[in-house]
Amino acid sequence: MRRLHGERIMLLKRHLKITLPVTLLAATLPSLAQGSWKIRTTIHVGGEGGWDYLTVDPQTHRLFVPRSTHTLVIDANSGKTLADIPGQKRAHGVAIVPEAGRGFISDGGGDGAVIVFDLKSYAVLGKIAAEPDADGIIYDSALKRVLVVSGDKGALMSFSPEIDPAKGKIDPPIELGGSPEFLAADGSGKVYVNLMDKDAVAVVDMKARKVIARWPVAPGGTPVGMAIDTHKRQLYIGGRKPAKLVVMSTENGKVLSALPIGKGVDATKIDAGEIFASCRDGSLTVAHEISPGKFSVEQVVRTATGARTMGIDTATHRVYLPTAEFETGTTERPTEKPGSFMIVVVSQE
Repeated sequence: MRRLHGERIMLLKRHLKITLPVTLLAATLPSLAQGSWKIRTTIHVGGEGGWDYLTVDPQTHRLFVPRSTHTLVIDANSGKTLADIPGQKRAHGVAIVPEAGRGFISDGGGDGAVIVFDLKSYAVLGKIAAEPDADGIIYDSALKRVLVVSGDKGALMSFSPEIDPAKGKIDPPIELGGSPEFLAADGSGKVYVNLMDKDAVAVVDMKARKVIARWPVAPGGTPVGMAIDTHKRQLYIGGRKPAKLVVMSTENGKVLSALPIGKGVDATKIDAGEIFASCRDGSLTVAHEISPGKFSVEQVVRTATGARTMGIDTATHRVYLPTAEFETGTTERPTEKPGSFMIVVVSQE
């Protein structure tokens, strides 16, 4: 478990039996945490279908896992599958809104839709028409809006979580000027969206409902994963070509750092000061800020091939990475072995 910096400094002083300036001792602290993240267990799930963005409810420790045409609800503590929500064509992600008692699944198949379900019974309440290729989805509690991006239409969609699941309509889509993948909200009316084909981040003013800036992610490229620290005003962006974890200021779009990561990143997360990037090559990069504006890779955890997306339980600080076993081969996307789907659990306990 993590300790307060003051306690760790005192322990380090006693161990070394010398007196050093606090600033010098503090500089040594990151090394104390190196090598502490590892695989704790694997939840064997099985079943058919691919997978995409995994969402964790830290209040109930439930995992919401899209599996192409259906979405699983799994108890993270027991590994038991609690529900299997049907009716999707190509499920991508899940946003949960506990205060509304609802969850929302982005379905990029066909004409595009968002599936609405009850958070207690997991029953499907309805389907909302959306733009094609509905993909990344989050809930902005400050705006009280569910936010979804459309890859094919290059648009940001929004709607109230209280929407009528049978007759409700989304707000007029906002054109982004590129192909979006994932997004983050700052809680103050701005939404940041990765534009994969433009190597940029689109900044959307939700009050004006328009893009007010596009910030390049160079020296990163093909931005996919995105997370935000609203207190530090920083974005954490996972790029594929080249493979970089980019740290960007939300104040002006300045790139503060670009750290090396594995191949095929799909998700980035932030939890308790740690920054994570999960990659298809079976690597989970853990980084942190060692001093204001300076970042370093703390550890690279070997997970499993295909573990490109993840969710983090912010209450237990466990990382959940969905993947499967694959047939041996040299292709970039090898064939999944039937019934081998699993969730790798990484933690620092």
